[in-house]
Amino acid sequence: MRQILALMLFAVASLGSVASAQDAGRTVLVELYTSQGCNSCPPADRLLGKLAQREDVIPLALHVDYWDYIGWKDSFASPQFTKRQRAYARAWRQRTIYTPQMVIGGLHPVVGSRPMDVATLIQKHAMAPEVATVSIARAGDEVTIDIAPVGNAPASVVQLVRYIPEQTVDITRGENGGRRLTYHNIVTDWAVIGEWDGQAATTLTADAPGDAPVVVIVQEAGYGAVLAAARIR
Repeated sequence: MRQILALMLFAVASLGSVASAQDAGRTVLVELYTSQGCNSCPPADRLLGKLAQREDVIPLALHVDYWDYIGWKDSFASPQFTKRQRAYARAWRQRTIYTPQMVIGGLHPVVGSRPMDVATLIQKHAMAPEVATVSIARAGDEVTIDIAPVGNAPASVVQLVRYIPEQTVDITRGENGGRRLTYHNIVTDWAVIGEWDGQAATTLTADAPGDAPVVVIVQEAGYGAVLAAARIR
């Protein structure tokens, strides 16, 4: 366990040194598919917590519901997130899904408990040329989103995500029974709010009531690459 934690810390520190060297400062989206009922997920959940401390990475935890049958119903799980993970698998022509799985930049799946592999892929996406930018401004319960092309951008979908920054759960049954686990950046809502042709700058507005952070993701249609992502807390 100490070796795993040391590797996690080294991976995150390595990521920081590379990201700080990037002139563009491209933000990388990391999706973690996880479950409270999965006994191999806590190391990945902890790694996501480390990534949540960074400004150049937007890490999001999507709790799936397909482990609920083994004795513990995940209090954060949604069939919507299971559906999204399955859609990725179809896009990659893979037959199975699993936890803990991280998806880096919408393109690269990796076992979420392998910190060095995660760090390598984050570095790869941080160094990639920008093809689009997105920014968010909040006024009361509404956000304004500005998207602009930088290079040759494909047609994309614009998605708005809300999350809980941190919550601790006492798990009394299932594979993690008897453990108290802390989760980070727990997604509560994920909605498509528009489309973008990739050619001209555009502005969208969307409702975002409450104090929860807001993430906007511009992703190539068909569960492709994440072209740009931004967050406002």
